[in-house]
Amino acid sequence: MEKDWIKVFGSQSSFEAEIVKGMLLENDIEAVLVNRQDSSFGSMLPGMDEVYVHTSNESKARELIAASREGNVENNL
Repeated sequence: MEKDWIKVFGSQSSFEAEIVKGMLLENDIEAVLVNRQDSSFGSMLPGMDEVYVHTSNESKARELIAASREGNVENNL
């Protein structure tokens, strides 16, 4: 991964991480999903899916994630 990207979300649920990534993209924040599960073990061991954003978008991304957990998220906050 390039420099200046920071993890803003992590989950053992790929589905949850995809939802967060999608929400960020809908709000014009470029986001990437990194799957940290060890493929040699399949799903026997828990892995972590992580969502990264550029450091310049970190504050807005964290605000959106917090708002979504409270049920207060709207597009383009």
